[in-house]
Amino acid sequence: MSKMEVKTSLLDNMIGVGDMVLLEPLSEETFIENLHKRFEHNEIYTYIGSVVISMNPYKSLPIFTADKVEEYRNRNFYELSPHIYALADEAYRSLRDQDKDQCILITGESGAGKTEASKLVMSYVAAVCGKGQEVNKVKEQLLQSNPVLEAFGNAKTVRNDNSSRFGKYMDIEFDFKGDPLGGVISNYLLEKSRVVKQPRGERNFHIFYQLLSGASEDTLKKLKLDRDFSKYNYLSLDSASVNGLDDAANFRTVRNAMQIVGFMEDEVQSVLELVAAVLKLGNIEFKPESRVNGFDESRVKDKNDLKEMCELLGIEQSVLERAFSFRTVEAKMEKVSTTLNVAQAYYARDALAKNIYSRMFSWLVTRINESIKAQTKSRKKVMGVLDIYGFEIFEDGDNSFEQFIINYCNEKLQQIFIELTLREEQEEYVREGIEWTNIEYFNNAIICDLIENNQNGILAMLDEECLRPGTVTDETFLDKLNTVCAEHQHFESRLSKNSKFLTDHSLPHNCFRIQHYAGKVLYRVEGFVDKNNDLLYRDLSQAMYKANHSLMKLLFPEGNPAKVNLKRPPTAGFQFRASVGTLMKNLLTKNPNYIRCIKPNDKKAAQVFTDSLVCHQVRYLGLMENVRVRRAGYAFRQPYEPCLERYKMLCKQTWPHWKGPAREGVEVLLKDLEVPEDEFSYGRSKIFIRNPRTLFFLEEKRRQCLEDLATLIQKIYRGWKCRTHFLLLKKSQVVVAAWFRRYAQQRKYQKIKSSSIVVQSFIRGWKARKILRELKYQKRCKEAVTTIAAYWHGTQARRELKRLKEEARRKHAVAVIWAYWLGLKVRREYRKFFRANAGKKIYEFTIQRIMQKYFLGLKNTMPSMSPIDKSWPARPYLFLEGTHQELRKIFHLWRCKKYRSQFTEEKKAIYEEKLEASEIFKDKKALYPSSVGQPFKGDYLEINKNPKYQKLNSVVDEKVLLADVVNKINRANGKGASRIFLLTKKNFVLADQKTGQVKASVPLPDLSSVSVSTQNDGFFALKLKEGTPSAAKGDFLLSSDRLIEIITKLHRTGAASADREPISVDISDEFLVQFKQDKVCVKFIQAGPKNGNSVTCKRKNNRLLEVSVPSP
Repeated sequence: MSKMEVKTSLLDNMIGVGDMVLLEPLSEETFIENLHKRFEHNEIYTYIGSVVISMNPYKSLPIFTADKVEEYRNRNFYELSPHIYALADEAYRSLRDQDKDQCILITGESGAGKTEASKLVMSYVAAVCGKGQEVNKVKEQLLQSNPVLEAFGNAKTVRNDNSSRFGKYMDIEFDFKGDPLGGVISNYLLEKSRVVKQPRGERNFHIFYQLLSGASEDTLKKLKLDRDFSKYNYLSLDSASVNGLDDAANFRTVRNAMQIVGFMEDEVQSVLELVAAVLKLGNIEFKPESRVNGFDESRVKDKNDLKEMCELLGIEQSVLERAFSFRTVEAKMEKVSTTLNVAQAYYARDALAKNIYSRMFSWLVTRINESIKAQTKSRKKVMGVLDIYGFEIFEDGDNSFEQFIINYCNEKLQQIFIELTLREEQEEYVREGIEWTNIEYFNNAIICDLIENNQNGILAMLDEECLRPGTVTDETFLDKLNTVCAEHQHFESRLSKNSKFLTDHSLPHNCFRIQHYAGKVLYRVEGFVDKNNDLLYRDLSQAMYKANHSLMKLLFPEGNPAKVNLKRPPTAGFQFRASVGTLMKNLLTKNPNYIRCIKPNDKKAAQVFTDSLVCHQVRYLGLMENVRVRRAGYAFRQPYEPCLERYKMLCKQTWPHWKGPAREGVEVLLKDLEVPEDEFSYGRSKIFIRNPRTLFFLEEKRRQCLEDLATLIQKIYRGWKCRTHFLLLKKSQVVVAAWFRRYAQQRKYQKIKSSSIVVQSFIRGWKARKILRELKYQKRCKEAVTTIAAYWHGTQARRELKRLKEEARRKHAVAVIWAYWLGLKVRREYRKFFRANAGKKIYEFTIQRIMQKYFLGLKNTMPSMSPIDKSWPARPYLFLEGTHQELRKIFHLWRCKKYRSQFTEEKKAIYEEKLEASEIFKDKKALYPSSVGQPFKGDYLEINKNPKYQKLNSVVDEKVLLADVVNKINRANGKGASRIFLLTKKNFVLADQKTGQVKASVPLPDLSSVSVSTQNDGFFALKLKEGTPSAAKGDFLLSSDRLIEIITKLHRTGAASADREPISVDISDEFLVQFKQDKVCVKFIQAGPKNGNSVTCKRKNNRLLEVSVPSP
């Protein structure tokens, strides 16, 4: 289809038939031929009424873009060509607008595209629902749960490179606006046998290969792992690498997804340690060792892998080694210990590996649910998405317990599908007032009863056989089936066949066959009893419980010696039957939507369609029966308005506009076209057409009429286009003429204007030159007078200067003569005093004068009395350096003493607090420098003086050391609530700012430590000692601009008491706070410029508060 071509209806430009209900004639051959034809043209979606058939194209198609999402948004289901987005939009709008809970059931065999279909549904709903920070966070967590579950629950099989080896049902919860609030995931029957053994050409679960390929060398070293797949017995080597799968990149994706969902770093590390432990467990091998009593006992061959596994999980090596060699059986008051042979030891090893992995997977689902669950308790709307394994039939007859359970689940889904489809059809007929005709169909309830009956069902007999005393084998279970089910019409075995004197060589002795709705399936009973028992020796459970690994203790609660339960655990079949029953009840409460996935070939190749394979899937999915049920009444139905809008051009009375009710218009239309009355019926809001031929007749008439209308439209358009062109030419001619006349007049005006300007310029020039000559003459006269005056003044000045110089020379000569005479007179007077020591006296005299001059100069240039003034006069002479520095030191000590003598006792205490704050926070806390210049006032609220706090003042008996308003941080949303913080010598109190009511009073001995960050914020956590009465409600997370003063006074108060330890101050950008029973991590990060200059606190998940601090 070209880019410009847009489909406006399901019936426009159809390739084949878009809705199988309209297929004519209807047969299995035409059904598959229609699918093949659409598949060749990349039309991978086809309808059966409201059911969507999805073909796996095995290639990327441009039909899942954002434009496609907008195209199908808020559109009628049949308005556009078939697409999975149409079903998702119909389900979402029904949930949002009609308040109906929805469920989307996705079924099909492995490789048919079920997982991708569920992703497309979730991504569409995420794209069309509301926007916002919280909503986007919930959507991201819901979407990112998929990569985590795929890594741990999907594997490469011969049919599919990313096959889901577990069933998943997700309930997405919405508020009244249709915005997602959270979700709940349920998982069904993880194929845990794959952990220890994989069929040829298949792989173990993805996470093993992703961990070895994508983890860093440091991580692998901590987990004691090596990148070489061949070193691990549990990993198959023939399919270790898969084309198109980048395990290293997928590992990084999984780590990122776990962080988004809300896993803590220590939780991720614990999960990876368990994965590594499973790999190590597979490498443990055993050897026989003869005992005195003649029995063989198993021993570990090479203990290196056992040692590394025990180090990873924190288990004593001897405890686990004994659990692999002995088994303890308890019966009431008696314990019996028996040895395990090599075969039993290998069974115990594999059972432990399967249990560790399956329980870890269940814990992952529970942990994801904890993060994505809705936080509000208000009523929610729910949309469920079921992605579960399809019907499985192995052609070589190797169908075992897993296939039996899977096919039982599909029988239940088929039963609910038929019931809900018929109920929906019947309700629509009743709603529209159409007479209802009962439809005959195959009811598979008899098959479900054969499997799940509580007394003589196959699962009940399997449980009974597992629980009875004595020798229990798969053969005894088959004998019991032959006894109880031999007469059932849907059960066959060799013995039951022989009892009826029939011979069937295709039925082996150790097998039985069930006639499912999808066909006959041959089951081999080998392994049924063991797989249903799913036993794990109690010794291994207790060994796992003794591990120091926190997660391992949670996974094996039955290993607790204090809670020994001798009751046998429920069987795998019983648990799965209960889970399926709960699922069916859940689905029956919701409006169903179906997606049937089909894979076109077994080669995973694009554009390859295998008729036999598709035919097999069409049969066991019951699609032909679905079409027949849909067509049993009326094949096509449509509301009156769109029906009249589509076909109104076929009748002159309804074209182009019908002014009456839409139903009357449809009646006039069908009467005019002479459609037989038995081919349609009128409902209250819809027209029902019985046969597809009638619809195709209307479509053909419409196509012919559209061709005629197109010709008429073309004719009218061409006439309009020619007339428009003529009128445009006429208008253009008038405009051109007007512009030319305007241009000619403008040119004439410009010529006249330029001539006038030239004449004016010549006249102005002549006048200007005349005035210039007059001005020049006046200027020369003034300059002559000035020059004569200047010469005269110069002559007078030179005469006066000569006279003054002569007078000055005479005075100078007199002064010189007088000075010489005085000198001579002085020398004659003092000559008699000079002797041999005259030089020394002159030197001492000179030094004395210099020192006198130095001290007088120092007196005049003395610096201020402030102790922080570091200025000091420069030394005048080099030989005074030592004296100069000593005087500087003495002066500084003297002025410090003078400064200290002015201090009062209160001021001394303040400076001591400042000094202690410096010791605690200097160079450790970015907020400290800004607090240095702020005095520590203490009582900022004036508790004793303010009448507002009179009630609070009466409660506090002691002297208040500090009173201020702080913010108490709420764990749920990271927002703060104002509280009054009071500190006395024995307690600190938190009270409501408005009422003054005391919220908490904590004795200082109950306070263990204070935690703050290194950044420029006011957050601090008051941590209480465990076991004290004050610790019942948990620690306090507070915020204050005076953090430095509060913590300093807390520390001084604690240090001043001799009967208790001082309060420690922890400074770190990440610390834990105890809120009741949960520990929450408070993490401080540098915020970007877009976040502004304020400190913000946000809850990232249930165990993480993130504080964004602006950059300094």
